[in-house]
Amino acid sequence: MVTVSHEAVTQFQALMDQVDEPLKITFQNIHRGYPTETLVRFLKARDGNVSKAHKMLMDCLHWRAQNEIDKILSKPIVPTELYRAVRDSQLIGMSGYSREEHYIFSSILSQHCHLLQSLPVFAVGVGLSTFDKASVHCYVQSHIQINEYRDRVILPSASAKHGRPITTCVKVLDMTGLKLSALSQIKLLTIISTVDDLNYPEKTNTYYIVNVPYIFSACWKVVKPLLQERTRKKIQVLQGSGRDELLKIMDFESLPHFCRREDSGSSRSSENKNCFSLDHPFHQQLYNYIKQQSLISEPIQPVKQGSFHVDLPEPAAEGTEIAKTIESELHKIENRNGLTQSLDDV
Repeated sequence: MVTVSHEAVTQFQALMDQVDEPLKITFQNIHRGYPTETLVRFLKARDGNVSKAHKMLMDCLHWRAQNEIDKILSKPIVPTELYRAVRDSQLIGMSGYSREEHYIFSSILSQHCHLLQSLPVFAVGVGLSTFDKASVHCYVQSHIQINEYRDRVILPSASAKHGRPITTCVKVLDMTGLKLSALSQIKLLTIISTVDDLNYPEKTNTYYIVNVPYIFSACWKVVKPLLQERTRKKIQVLQGSGRDELLKIMDFESLPHFCRREDSGSSRSSENKNCFSLDHPFHQQLYNYIKQQSLISEPIQPVKQGSFHVDLPEPAAEGTEIAKTIESELHKIENRNGLTQSLDDV
């Protein structure tokens, strides 16, 4: 894990003090009152190199300014039917918070023996997301809006409640239903991951991967060596639904629905438990917030239908290599002894 020195933070801050006023305002919209923690995140993403971290942050600020990211939470995806279609095919939601003041001693999670205090728990339905009911721009817009809502509303609220900076989250990735057809999603997933890598670095404390089928296991073996060490250390592949291990860091109420494996196949459980659903309180609060912000920013003009276009980044060399490796591995599996049908049923 990268250790960031006080000297590096001081040098980085001195460089940021020299930026033009409009970009300073954009930086304020990123750090939300915690500039030091934000500088540390970017430094970690560039292995403590001040020059590289400064370039990364400046590129991020320019990207935000050029694409009006500061206004994206006032741009609802309308009509509601289109947004519901996005939610039904891009499965992500917030299920709760990690347990406050809890040390992790599990052997599986032993690499993370620091304090996890009330971090938001985001669930991602990797295997069952189809990304086939809207445009690429809608999915990217939705993803960025969730990022921004997390950073502008969820995390500041948690920080204020607990009296300390809470600037990261936990993600639980559900691989239920992962099939060879995931090949068609690699390009979009690479775009989304690149947006996160370049503009929201080090926002996830730990990734827990659950409900792993054979197809994931095969790809993971070849992808894992390609990941940077700091990324590898954040990823924990748990057995089965991961319920027992996750209950060591969060209460049952915060478990994503697909980890509550008493009722097998619970990825499509009742709507009030399914944090992917538009009817879940998290998504209702998010969508209502965006609608309210749209009325504040443009109180007279009707909200335009269609997506809010954001410049799509070119994947970094590492991301491209990983995507190609996954694609190659999936093709191998597909061609191996004609097992496509049986693997899709895993």
